[in-house]
Amino acid sequence: MPSLLSLSLTVIALIAAYLIGSVSFAVLVSRGMGIQDPRTFGSGNPGATNVLRSGNKLAAILTLLGDAAKGWVAVTLAAWAWQQDILPESAIAFTGLAAFLGHVYPLFLNFKGGKGVATALGVLLAFQPWLALATVATWLIVAYVTRYSSLAAIIAAIFAPLYYILGGNIAWRMDQSTALVIVLISVVLLSRHKANISRLLAGKEGRIGHKK
Repeated sequence: MPSLLSLSLTVIALIAAYLIGSVSFAVLVSRGMGIQDPRTFGSGNPGATNVLRSGNKLAAILTLLGDAAKGWVAVTLAAWAWQQDILPESAIAFTGLAAFLGHVYPLFLNFKGGKGVATALGVLLAFQPWLALATVATWLIVAYVTRYSSLAAIIAAIFAPLYYILGGNIAWRMDQSTALVIVLISVVLLSRHKANISRLLAGKEGRIGHKK
């Protein structure tokens, strides 16, 4: 049975990870570079894709990197804490989930955040670099072939858990907590793309590089 101290430290770590995830780089970068708040145009989504609609590619890249870094930092810090016998190993995966949910439902933006693709990627990178690489490759291939960013994210979200389970049985030790977290992240990502799925089915989804 986990000790009360261990449970308390795990709860603190999850809260800290959630708060890290709640930091919106889309808003911070836009303010810092004098760009219109991404919540006021396009999809209204505070994420890298919508920041790109401002026409500022550098701002979009910085947003993407910042949002991905949140997930990576949260998991990496938890892994360090586990190595120092501060947190149980199972806490590592769930701090990644907490950071991801912080981005999707941020405390600092009244729980109205981005779709979480970049933050999910950062979490996967911290879990297993090859998993992140495979997921990014999937996104790039689908996006290149179809020119649909949303479809690429949807397909990548579906394949990410499969990559981890397959890779866990071949190349590395599969952790059940990590597998569960990746599945949960994928489910949330798919739910956040419901409107995109509807537009894709109706043939009304915007393509990459095409203005509405």
